Amino acid sequence: MNNSFYKNLALWLVMGLVLILLFNLFNAPRSQVKKVIFSDFLEEVQKGNVAEVTIKGNDIQGTYQDNTRFKTFSPNDPDLIKILRSKNIRIEAKPVDENSWFTNLFISWFPLILIIAIWIYLMRQMQGGGAKALSFGKSKAKMLSNPKQKVTFENVAGIDEAKDELQEIIEFLRDPQKFQKLGGKIPKGVLLMGPPGTGKTLLARAIAGEANVPFFSISGSDFVEMFVGVGASRVRDLFEQGKKNAPCIIFVDEIDAVGRHRGAGLGGGHDEREQTLNQLLVELDGFESNEGVIIVAATNRPDVLDPALLRPGRFDRQVVVSRPDIKGREGILKVHVKNVPLADDVDLKVLSRGTPGFSGADLANLVNEAALLAARKGKDKVSMEDFEAAKDKVMMGKERKSLIISDEERRITAYHESGHALVAMMLPGTDPIHKVTIIPRGRAMGLTQQLPIDEKHNYSKDYLLKNIAILLGGRAAEEVVLNSLSTGSGNDIERATELARKMVCEWGMSEKLGPLSFGKKEEQIFLGREFAQHRDYSEDTAILIDQEIKRIVNENYNLAKTILTTHLDRLNTLAMALLEREVLDGAEIEALVKGEPLASVKKDAPAANREPLPVEAATATAAAAAQK
Repeated sequence: MNNSFYKNLALWLVMGLVLILLFNLFNAPRSQVKKVIFSDFLEEVQKGNVAEVTIKGNDIQGTYQDNTRFKTFSPNDPDLIKILRSKNIRIEAKPVDENSWFTNLFISWFPLILIIAIWIYLMRQMQGGGAKALSFGKSKAKMLSNPKQKVTFENVAGIDEAKDELQEIIEFLRDPQKFQKLGGKIPKGVLLMGPPGTGKTLLARAIAGEANVPFFSISGSDFVEMFVGVGASRVRDLFEQGKKNAPCIIFVDEIDAVGRHRGAGLGGGHDEREQTLNQLLVELDGFESNEGVIIVAATNRPDVLDPALLRPGRFDRQVVVSRPDIKGREGILKVHVKNVPLADDVDLKVLSRGTPGFSGADLANLVNEAALLAARKGKDKVSMEDFEAAKDKVMMGKERKSLIISDEERRITAYHESGHALVAMMLPGTDPIHKVTIIPRGRAMGLTQQLPIDEKHNYSKDYLLKNIAILLGGRAAEEVVLNSLSTGSGNDIERATELARKMVCEWGMSEKLGPLSFGKKEEQIFLGREFAQHRDYSEDTAILIDQEIKRIVNENYNLAKTILTTHLDRLNTLAMALLEREVLDGAEIEALVKGEPLASVKKDAPAANREPLPVEAATATAAAAAQK
């Protein structure tokens, strides 16, 4: 016999003893009641020994002068009341209760029945395991076994490199002898790293669907509870379930909830999270082997994970799940539009090019928003117009048509956005203008949207300087045309200053300060980003940094003013067109800048194929001066 038998036997004995005690407690007589015959009762009345009586039909209960309780049964004696009153006995009369026997039985047995029901319920809960009562140490992992919800690599697109990395694990689970005969060992753990929404959880579900093995899913926060030691106990139970179902995959989502760097709390300490992490480290690579149990974890904060978790032998393989490129976005869109009826004018290549920086979740949201817009209009199919409207809503926010704007504010906004657009059009090497609007969207009064021709992963100094000039083009337009300034440039100035600060302090793009980095970032794990910046330079260097940031911003602001002053007629043309139409796309803006009528604009001409505008001498001279 094992120990569990004796534990269950002891539990049953204790529960039985408790039931007996409770039954005796509820049914114990409150006081002794003496039964007397009616004649003796009358004798005691005549002697004056009776203090009070309670008459209920033919039943009489009462109390003697010495507080002794008695009860008797009386015949229908009409003189009884007279006799009792003559002796000054207190008389209480109650009606006859026909169901008194049932009531007494219910009162006597109901507590016992209730206790038995509660006891049976608790026993079932304890034996059920999981998240039931008294099972805090059991793992909350859920096993995916529904074939209808099966996800395979066909449902995953845009992350081909990550799929190739994980294909090896799937082949090992299907045919382990293929690798073991050459002495190879499959990685014990795989860490999926990447920004939110890139498909890490979806990729883990696809692994389970492809490998056709048991798949346990749990969140990192499910390990931690208010009770000490529960997290470590759940880790042990999780791996015990994995061993019983080996080969299998255990997926831990948001592992940074328990895998954060140890010893980072204020004052040190050995808290519950560290105990959970220690147990997880032991289970991954300790004395006991976990053959056939592969753990896959996902996080978007790999920088805060404990180094012991990332060493070889634990999470051997680290797979980066990055944002998709233009080809990947097209593949993701194809996956999401499988069940969406599309019109003939929908071009997924154009959509993928127009959504740079979108993650898989963003693209899924884009398709859903387009379908909702089409359904709202009563359409049978989703058209390109719906996708464009959905893209504008996702990227720029919903139009605030109900916002009342004065004519003067609309004029300021039109010149502000025209300043951004014209500076971007006149500077070579900048991203093409996609759309300009003065319709309030989200928190902005107007927006100028640029879309890059190609994917950019590295930015040159020249490109960054031109971006600063474009950001300051709106404020420069207000000053050149309206000879006044407004608060609408607040966010532009903030972004331009931050970009200039990064150029000086992080990317070494200042000639005076050279290729040095200033302000080392040492983010405290439990203090957050507010305490991340660490000042590692002197006061003199701080003054130089401020001077360089100011110089970069001012030079590019002057560049924007020079461009707008030189092309003032084009600025006025753009602003008037915006006031009239409220929205202009890239082709229309290009036609207006060239002096062509808007009727000649070809809507199907992509911005990537348009020839760059000629740059006048004044613009070229100002641009050269800003880069010195």
